[in-house]
Amino acid sequence: MTLRYVYGQDETVARFVAQQIPHVDRGFPADRLSIGIIDASGRMVAGIVYYFWNRKNGTIEIAAAALPGVRWFTRETIRRALDFAFMQCRCQMVIMRVRGEDERLLYQLARFGCTFIALPRLYGRDADGVMCLLTDDAWAAHPASSPKIREAA
Repeated sequence: MTLRYVYGQDETVARFVAQQIPHVDRGFPADRLSIGIIDASGRMVAGIVYYFWNRKNGTIEIAAAALPGVRWFTRETIRRALDFAFMQCRCQMVIMRVRGEDERLLYQLARFGCTFIALPRLYGRDADGVMCLLTDDAWAAHPASSPKIREAA
């Protein structure tokens, strides 16, 4: 499958991602960045939104979503997503909020070196969440990271 990555379409991508995630009820803040993922037919199939960028501390939050049943979470997508946060935004840590029951995603994030912090009731009385933290050092140690990030580490 051929995927194309688009930058600078922040409003469109943020709206798409918010529609795919049921617990995003307000959308994303205005000062967001994004990467849209387009399939061979030209349709947006996934998106990544970067928000709450704290330049002083070097942290940024990420939300990502895709249409159901679409293969988009490829090695290239992951590399682009994290290299964008660490190289373009010059962050030292990425933060992602995940529902506690999403074991598949948590397993994938653990493979990238994320540290987890459980947050009871993050998504309501009966829905716990997990803050997934990935540092630039952990990403640089992962084989999927770009050579440029490994050199900078």
